[in-house]
Amino acid sequence: MRVRISGIGALCACGLDLESAVSALFQERRPPAAARRFQLHHPQDYPVFELPPSGLDKPDKNQPWLRTSRLAVAAAAAALEDSGWSKEENNLHQLSKLKVGVCIGTTVGGSMNDEKFYRDFREAKTPGLQPIDRYLRSNPADVLADVFKLSGPRLTVVNACSSGSDAIAIGTEWIRSGVCDLVLAGGSDELCRVTCNGFISLMVGDRKPCRPFDESRNGLNLGEGAAVLILESKNLYSQRTITDETEKNRNPSLFIAGSGSACDAWHLTAPHPEGRGLKQALKQALDDAEISPEEIAFINAHGTATKNNDLTEGKVLKDMFPQTPFFSTKGHTGHTLGAAGALEAAFTAALLKMKKIPPSAGFKYADPAINHTPTTTRQTIDGNFALSQSLAFGGNNSALIIELGGE
Repeated sequence: MRVRISGIGALCACGLDLESAVSALFQERRPPAAARRFQLHHPQDYPVFELPPSGLDKPDKNQPWLRTSRLAVAAAAAALEDSGWSKEENNLHQLSKLKVGVCIGTTVGGSMNDEKFYRDFREAKTPGLQPIDRYLRSNPADVLADVFKLSGPRLTVVNACSSGSDAIAIGTEWIRSGVCDLVLAGGSDELCRVTCNGFISLMVGDRKPCRPFDESRNGLNLGEGAAVLILESKNLYSQRTITDETEKNRNPSLFIAGSGSACDAWHLTAPHPEGRGLKQALKQALDDAEISPEEIAFINAHGTATKNNDLTEGKVLKDMFPQTPFFSTKGHTGHTLGAAGALEAAFTAALLKMKKIPPSAGFKYADPAINHTPTTTRQTIDGNFALSQSLAFGGNNSALIIELGGE
């Protein structure tokens, strides 16, 4: 059963809303830079894709949560507005009477951004407990449920870099099974000094702008952002009354058609060399959508620009989708970890509706070991299905198939 996407909200390094972010995918990329909010203390910079300066950088007594949850709130508010539901009190009251769930993926979640507290504690000082209180109040799913007064199931998914995709797949099942009438599903993650240093220690961080699938690729640039999809049951969507002006701004013809998830069970950080789990996840998604590989119009690949990921992913795409154009958007956003799958699902839906796809930012030279190249120019596409896929630490693989049209 297809599940309607009635609204989308997103923000990332290349745009503080979905429209500007998608537009940026077709333009020359804004390169990553040294982080503004923390220092890594390395002899050379490891650039990151940080959100443009905005009100989200400033303390807000009305939003006393960690940055990850603040980003999620911003994305959710935009998605509700896009869907025809808004944050007005009357609509919040109406939502509170429905079975509305929240499923948000994250990886960092802000859990490591209170270094001073822990440093003081280890030095036998007596730091105030405000950072701990803020952390305990910043579960992203709980925050969204509280802000929008939602009483349905709430779940925060922490499954490495597939978290955002997994959250959308779970939300889809909540709609299909009748557990929920409507679900806020997506992912959110902030940049963090500890996380950045962790990837640098794994020697998968690049000092230059990342180059997904390029022969010279040398690692990823981390990023931050959030994306939320409003998933809505057919009955609720058909019953609610909306104004003509709202109708113009909605996404009435986008659906989650299928999803799949599988684990390599191979290595803590590296994918299976032959992409065993990814192939299984892709086959599950195709079976769920009841379509063939040839019906996929384009693929938004995970494309982190690490040696192992792009080699494995590229080989799988060549094997299963040899004629299907693919690209990575991480050259514009960086790797946003738990938000990546949700951001890329949002981009995939928007691009499917636009019927065009961008060049894969950062790609220049083909890698003979992959023997399969992403897009190098903008292309017009034909078809009603698109694929967004995520590969994660722990061998986790997730795939989402999005459809334009259909019921």
